[in-house]
Amino acid sequence: MNAVARRRAPMPRLALTWFRLGAWLRSPKPCLALAGYALLLGFWYLSVEVFKLPRFAGMPGLTSVFHEWTSRNPTYGISLYIPVYWVHILVSLRRIGIAFLLATALGVPTGLMLGWSRAFKEYVFPLFEILRPIPILAWVPLAIIMLPGSELPVIYLTFLASFFATALNTMLGVRSIDNSYILAAGCLGASSLQTFRHVIIPGALPFIFTGLQISVGVAWFSLVAAEMVSGQFGLGYLINTSYTSVEYPTIVIAMLTLGIVGYLSSAMVRLAGHWLMAWRVPQLVTDGRR
Repeated sequence: MNAVARRRAPMPRLALTWFRLGAWLRSPKPCLALAGYALLLGFWYLSVEVFKLPRFAGMPGLTSVFHEWTSRNPTYGISLYIPVYWVHILVSLRRIGIAFLLATALGVPTGLMLGWSRAFKEYVFPLFEILRPIPILAWVPLAIIMLPGSELPVIYLTFLASFFATALNTMLGVRSIDNSYILAAGCLGASSLQTFRHVIIPGALPFIFTGLQISVGVAWFSLVAAEMVSGQFGLGYLINTSYTSVEYPTIVIAMLTLGIVGYLSSAMVRLAGHWLMAWRVPQLVTDGRR
């Protein structure tokens, strides 16, 4: 292979992932992100602890929350050094993982069929649109009645919201594919199954992973709502019990923890999308390694 051909060869997926990470670190984006966090924390500190603005004076301050979060002997019993804090995180992560995997395994095929098959859509989509607007909290009584124990109702409620977000975005991805690609595949002798595998699924992948990022975010706030009404551990349960016990710093700690783990889970979905869709990167970008 000559030098030109080697330079134009597709970059391995792992190398491409590191290339993108390095490009992101060299860009202004990390500094801008840190500046955004600093502005938020600065507003929190000034409004609560310095100026004591109306409606803010009763909130826990930045310094008190940070001290509680990092204390070996926290006043309210929750900090980085307390094992039960990590138990709450791990329980929520396990529930999210199960619900998200189920929603992906069922939502992606459902969305593909809704976008690909007109007959399937005519039968299923009306029911889909009736159930989708129902709030998760409205399902709580039925979930508790239908499913045994305290774990399955929480996972079911988390799965439900995630499933609809995944299926809808997948369907939109299929519908967004230019019909000329499907016709071209048919003219080249591709069967319906081959067209579905080599045209529909790759063409819908950008929408699928956009839907999965939305889905994992929806799963987190659905999980918190479910854990508040059913469950014995988890970050939502921690927020609810801290509210009833008037432990406001613990509420903020749980909220910040939710933000961190939610951001990390969404970032993992984005990385998986970059990994599976390396073919979408323009060749000009990969040539930028030189």
